[in-house]
Amino acid sequence: MSTVGIPGEQVKMVEPRPRTGTRQQRLIQERVKQLIFDRGLRPGEALPTENDLMQELDVSRASLREALKTLEALEIVEVRHGHGMFVGSMSLDALVHGLVFHGLLSQRQDVTAAAELVDVRDILECALVRRVATTIDEDGIARLEQIVERMEELGRQGEPIVPEDRRFHEELYAPLGNRLVIQLLRAFWEVLEVVRPELPGGRRSSPAQDAHHHRLILERLRFRDPMGAELAMREHFAGTHAWLNPATAPAEGA
Repeated sequence: MSTVGIPGEQVKMVEPRPRTGTRQQRLIQERVKQLIFDRGLRPGEALPTENDLMQELDVSRASLREALKTLEALEIVEVRHGHGMFVGSMSLDALVHGLVFHGLLSQRQDVTAAAELVDVRDILECALVRRVATTIDEDGIARLEQIVERMEELGRQGEPIVPEDRRFHEELYAPLGNRLVIQLLRAFWEVLEVVRPELPGGRRSSPAQDAHHHRLILERLRFRDPMGAELAMREHFAGTHAWLNPATAPAEGA
């Protein structure tokens, strides 16, 4: 502690303390995650009690609780009051909230953040649809057919097809059996749907056009045509690029 002289009095200046608390919290969080990994615990399974964790990690109750709050916010840990602590669902909700906020903040200047999200989704889906074309069965084709027929019906009426659009993409990748893929796509979808109304000049292609793009994707899948399915998916995303940035979007069908 130091002092600064002022005529008639002295004022004590408190030296800033090093932020050891933040480092300690991160260390505790990492040790809890390592414990989950080492014991092979799955979502929904019980964690050791608070007292047991305090002893095992050699930390205070206050420090442990503070670390657990962060892990709970990330859905890595779930605290059920009166029942104990459990491994969380570890969904991508935290990622979604962060991306939504980033997108809303960024769109005040330009549409770069939203466009970058679409680029990532474009790359991901164009690669995945090739795999789907070689693995989807007739039942999967039939489910997609029902969705597309509903989209076409709504398109003829000029009604929005957003829920059906989302169902199509989730059903499309179900045969891959990859939960992370579905979670990622839902995250991208949630972000774009929140950001879309805030985009300057943001627009969509017509419901009929959107339905047509999905029909083209489905027909390529029906013929088990990986290359054709990828090209149809690229054409579909060309419309999304267009309403984000009409000046630089690739020509539809290119």
